[in-house]
Amino acid sequence: MRGKMAKKTQYLFSALFFFSIPLLLLLFSYQLSLSQSSPDRIPKEIAKISLPKLLDFGAGTCIPCKKMAPILQELSEEYKGRVVIKIIEVFQERELTKANGIRLIPTQIFFDSKNKEVNRHVGFMDKEQIKKVFETMGVK
Repeated sequence: MRGKMAKKTQYLFSALFFFSIPLLLLLFSYQLSLSQSSPDRIPKEIAKISLPKLLDFGAGTCIPCKKMAPILQELSEEYKGRVVIKIIEVFQERELTKANGIRLIPTQIFFDSKNKEVNRHVGFMDKEQIKKVFETMGVK
């Protein structure tokens, strides 16, 4: 009886291992593709600008998104000429949302001046947290 149970357990672990490797490779390649610079991940008019960027993915019906809107407006004025800040409406910009792998809103994605993703945050992000990310990106 123990021999059959041990074989079943061994078979189960082998199958689990066999199927988990491709899954892990798929997840790793997906994350790697998101970290690459891609013009399809940033609106064309913004991708042309050689400044760091913050794209905030949200919706007008989302309460945390509504709370972030005035913060992003303030930061947009405070960092004018140093950072581009853009709010993306996920229900209007579906392709852009999909290209960035957005699963929850709000999601903030920070890109460097060469359009490479350098930071990502999911959920409400206050003004000081955003400023700290800008600081780590070298924005004064």
